[in-house]
Amino acid sequence: MFVSDIFTTAPTDERSAAEMATFALLDELGIPYERVDNDPAGPMEDCDIVSEKLGSEIRKSSLIHNAEKTQYYLVMMPAHKQFNTKAFQEKMECSRPSFASEEDMMALLGVTPGTASIPCLMHDKEGKVKLVIDREIANDEWFASNACDNRSHFRIKTNDLLMKFCPAIGHRAKLLRM
Repeated sequence: MFVSDIFTTAPTDERSAAEMATFALLDELGIPYERVDNDPAGPMEDCDIVSEKLGSEIRKSSLIHNAEKTQYYLVMMPAHKQFNTKAFQEKMECSRPSFASEEDMMALLGVTPGTASIPCLMHDKEGKVKLVIDREIANDEWFASNACDNRSHFRIKTNDLLMKFCPAIGHRAKLLRM
């Protein structure tokens, strides 16, 4: 799998609007980042290769909804940690949590499966999606993720993510031990 050298500036070639918006917001907020371009990253094993290049684990993200589809959660977890449905249900008081459909993901975050990440919450102007981050991630120095496209990944300081980026996009993270 191809992974580029590390860049510290936004891409200058043609990219998706969502990817460019991610780097524009990081620049606007003065958040330093390192990024790479890569072949499309599918399973977490592909992300392991990107993680090695960035020196920080790419986080797994899932869009979850309750049984009634009245509440949605973007859940960020360590790459190889399994989602514990029962624990999530109890801690979030969420009836029968399930993975959201491709249609819901597109409607709420503007992306398809495999590309959901915290920057995608920029599309959630109405605040329909709650951000839930595994506490293990919050305790790490670095946060790495895709930039709304599985061909582009970046890393920033976790503190910048929680204290600058998330508030700028109108989302506060709920930290849970999962």
